[in-house]
Amino acid sequence: MDVMRVRAIHTFPEKRGPAVDHIAVEVSDTGLAGDRPKKAAVSLVGADSPETRANLVLDGPTRLVEELDGQVVRIGGALLALNTTGNHCAGLYAAVGESGTVRVGDPVEIVEDAR
Repeated sequence: MDVMRVRAIHTFPEKRGPAVDHIAVEVSDTGLAGDRPKKAAVSLVGADSPETRANLVLDGPTRLVEELDGQVVRIGGALLALNTTGNHCAGLYAAVGESGTVRVGDPVEIVEDAR
């Protein structure tokens, strides 16, 4: 796989509530528009992660998504600094360095290796 892309976008307005699916969403330093505040502004997983509550599902497997740990990436108009979740959850957390719109199909472009 040459380039990973966003396969799905989810927000979770209520704790333990159902996901709301999006084609596009605005991402700010506090997270995705319509999402409830959580530990990290954004969470990402691979397409093979079952029953995920992550915001962004990428079309690669979770093991490849996790290899982006420590990277700064651009997805659509948003700039994200990726880090491990630090717990049992699969995938990565992201801090938002630059707000912007993310859409299904947007590529994940590595901007900086911060490792």
